[in-house]
Amino acid sequence: MPGRLLQSLARVAPSPLPKLDNHKTTTPQPLFPPVYSYAPPVEERNRSQENLIMARLPFVRHHSHDGTKKGSPKGTPKGTPKTSPKLEPHVAASMNMNVESPPVVFYNSPQTSAGAIFTGQLLLNVHEPHITVDKFEMKLLAIVTTKKPVAQHCNDCSNQTTEIHSWDFLTHPTSLRHGPHSYPFSHLLPGHLPATTHGSLATLNYYLSAVATTSKGDKITYKRTVDIRRAIFPGNEKHSIRIFPPTNLTASVKLPPVIHPIGDFPIEMRLSGIVQNKADSQTRWRLRKLNWRIEETQKFIAPACSKHISKVGGEGKGVLHEDVRAIATEEVKTGWKTDFERGEIDVEFNAACNVALKPLCDMDSQSGMSVKHNLIIEMVVAEEWAPLKKLSQATPTGAARVLRTQFHLVLTERSGMGIAWDEEQPPVYEDVPASPPTYMDDVEIQFPTADSTTTSRSASFSLES
Repeated sequence: MPGRLLQSLARVAPSPLPKLDNHKTTTPQPLFPPVYSYAPPVEERNRSQENLIMARLPFVRHHSHDGTKKGSPKGTPKGTPKTSPKLEPHVAASMNMNVESPPVVFYNSPQTSAGAIFTGQLLLNVHEPHITVDKFEMKLLAIVTTKKPVAQHCNDCSNQTTEIHSWDFLTHPTSLRHGPHSYPFSHLLPGHLPATTHGSLATLNYYLSAVATTSKGDKITYKRTVDIRRAIFPGNEKHSIRIFPPTNLTASVKLPPVIHPIGDFPIEMRLSGIVQNKADSQTRWRLRKLNWRIEETQKFIAPACSKHISKVGGEGKGVLHEDVRAIATEEVKTGWKTDFERGEIDVEFNAACNVALKPLCDMDSQSGMSVKHNLIIEMVVAEEWAPLKKLSQATPTGAARVLRTQFHLVLTERSGMGIAWDEEQPPVYEDVPASPPTYMDDVEIQFPTADSTTTSRSASFSLES
């Protein structure tokens, strides 16, 4: 579907957005994730120029197409050409990373997710006897790459980068000796961030970028992709009712709360109101065919950079693109039960996503990127007429209808045995419940005597809780 120009979109920001360090804010900030850096392709030498050079060189034996040298007996194997070894440039140090935390998974919806803790150690391996590092920092970046930008050949329109968090490992120049040096890092990723998504309109990726600058001006870089996923815990089953006027047909459908990219899920549907009795005859509907499909709707608002904001009508506006595709479809011809006495048709079938089409999980970002799924059911019913005295002798009337309805599905990753990080931590001192009430310091107790005249004796006790 071609893109539509949006005249008023306040949520799209063409300029760089602020950092997302403060994850405790109640209102999630928009996110335009990070950029892929594509290295230019190596230019290959033209074949015609190479043949011309080889022809001018003396003492060069030409090879035929079958791999043998001219002038040599047929079948002689082609000699292995000697190539000069490639020498890699010497670097003062190299970097690597050990991730200590489990895979980053946000549990539940963005409004209720507590986020995930990401921890690890950045290793700086020094190859020389010693080096002096002036600056050593690492950033967690998010990149959104638009496949349909406002300006086709503009890098700023195609990529938007957002810095989520940064680490400064050195506050002043430091001399490091030969060997490995580890720098631990940790960060609580806010739960409202959208998950990593590779769609047909745009891609959203996260990665760590570390840069160490030596005193000689050399830069040691390291990049690592961070895969962020979201898993929504299943809740109660969803029950939906659809009415198909002008008929009396009503469909009651039971759906699972969430579905997954891999694996099937059951769908139960009951079609009622299929029988209508008259004075001497009966009119009823018979289910002939049922089709179902799962549609995936991707939307993305392509922003414009400061140079091309005039194409979209000014700042704060963008072009809306939408792509709809079917990630699963099937035709059901048999397998339902028809009961004309109760006037109901019960249908049960299993549905599943096509893994080969690589379905995306549901996501919604304030940057204008969203993915949603719908289950569409189409039924073909034919009308029959039968006398009340002989209901078994039904005659088709020739009338037929196509009943179509759709239901929203939540496609998410499997949660497995994982739980949110805030539920895994042991109880702290503040979580201990209140203790029993304390005793009073001074208590007066009266002991009755056996005499008719009661004398009171008081005793003072000092009890401590």
